[in-house]
This record gives sequence, structure tokens and C-alpha cells, in this order.
Amino acid sequence: MAYQPIFTQPRHQSEPSRTLSDDDFTAPIEDRYFQDYRQGAVYEYGYYEVEEAEVVDFARRFDPQAFHTDPEAAARSQFGGLIASGWHVGGIFMRLFADHYLTKVASLASPGLDELRWSAPVRPGDRLKLRTTTTETRLSQSKPDRGLVRTKAELVNQDDIVPATLVAVNFIARRP
Repeated sequence: MAYQPIFTQPRHQSEPSRTLSDDDFTAPIEDRYFQDYRQGAVYEYGYYEVEEAEVVDFARRFDPQAFHTDPEAAARSQFGGLIASGWHVGGIFMRLFADHYLTKVASLASPGLDELRWSAPVRPGDRLKLRTTTTETRLSQSKPDRGLVRTKAELVNQDDIVPATLVAVNFIARRP
């Protein structure tokens, strides 16, 4: 049987980004290059509402543990209810990161990420936003057409709890 996603439209919303530092992007995401990422800049973006059907569907396919797939078993677990798989949370991270922070025209992929942590459960009904802090911007010594941007990224829920963090590493083209 072919996989049928439980939704066809993203359940995330754009809200105006909030700059939480003195620096702001000098260009919109559709025209953002390496030079536009400023070390020390902090932003908050959008939100994503987590739905129970999505939590269960993802877990059944990729992380079939009872506290992700069975509301009754999850209620008896150490979590006291259904929680999203950490890998599902990683997908939500990426969606918000790509939609709001990562350039649409100059991303040259990523060699990986560091320090992935799941520090609190994500539950159905949670409303998550993305907070980014640009921690490093460095020109490539071997490829002068690009630079490296390192970003501390946090998901923050409606109660200001941070259920997940990671450090993203991206190669970004320099403005031609």
C-alpha cells in the first residue's frame, strides 16, 4: 500500500519575525546571501501547531514506540500522554528553519548538525516557534564563493519551554 500523508497543506503559519538583537537581516529570505547573516543576531519565527494524528502517523512509520503511537499506553508511560518522536520534532525544526531563516537562493547544503538535544516532550496541541542565534559566520578558505554559517536553533513552545535544540551548520553562497 502506498503511503498516504495525513495532510497535504503545511500546518504552520508565518508571523512577522522578531529580531531579538541589535542586528537585523539586510535582505529578505528570497535574496539572502552569506553577507546577510550577522554573527550574534537572534530571531524568532512563525509557529507550527502539532496535531495528534500527525504524531501517531509519523511514529507508526518511523518510530513505533507506544508513547508515540498509542494514546492509552502513552497515558500509562513515564510521559503521562502521547508525545512526538524526536525525529518528527527534527522535521518540524527543519520546516521552520527552511521557511524562515535559511536563504532561498544561496543555500549550498549542510555538512551536518551538532548538539541535537530533546530536553522536553512535544505533545499534540503544542504550538512551536523557532528561535535562531547566528553564532558564527566564516568565509571559506578553500572556496571563496561561499561561507559557513553556524546557527544555534531552538524550538520554543507556547509555555516558553524549549523542548529541542541543535546547532545547524550551513554553507551559503556569497552575493555575486
